[in-house]
Amino acid sequence: MLDESKYYVFYDGDCGFCNHWVQWILKNDKRNQFLFSALQSNFGQQFLWQRGLDRKQFNTLYLWKPNSFYLVKSEAVSEIAKILGGKFGLMANLNIFPRFFSDKIYDQIAKNRMKLTSQKCFLPSEEEKKKFLE
Repeated sequence: MLDESKYYVFYDGDCGFCNHWVQWILKNDKRNQFLFSALQSNFGQQFLWQRGLDRKQFNTLYLWKPNSFYLVKSEAVSEIAKILGGKFGLMANLNIFPRFFSDKIYDQIAKNRMKLTSQKCFLPSEEEKKKFLE
């Protein structure tokens, strides 16, 4: 059952770099606003299929607010920072680069993401497990 009050973050579940940022969001989500799903999961695949998106390409981060919007790449990253608020929201609002330029940077990071961190497994706490959808 969808919780329309939450923001859903779809990410590459096989990527250590992506998992690092999921952990970062979990740590900084003081108002319990986010749920998470790997793009490879059933829920992630359904999200991609319903929007006619490539279901075999996992190098893009998606942020989805049910019945409202979904954002991709740098726009999703910026919106996550705004939702987290505080210093993160301020940094997102100070983004002076046009989206095409920010997405170009995002694409370069995504292309090299497997080299950027170790591929160790993330083990969420029992409370954090409730935020992950299969």
